[in-house]
Amino acid sequence: MSFFQRPHYQSEATRFIAQLKHQKPSLDAEQQAGRKLLWDKNVDARIWQEYRAGEVPQKPYVYQTNPDAEA
Repeated sequence: MSFFQRPHYQSEATRFIAQLKHQKPSLDAEQQAGRKLLWDKNVDARIWQEYRAGEVPQKPYVYQTNPDAEA
């Protein structure tokens, strides 16, 4: 046992989450479904490569006037 470890200590947040998971056992599955819906996407590498190829390089300071351009 570590010298600094508090035996059997759980923070208030940890107890809250454990209680919530106990009350609603389907919570983990719902979280995974939400993550899959919003974040876990199949990415088409070819389309992403075409997108990157079409980008225009940006000047370091976008609002700086171009002294070489004719008025």
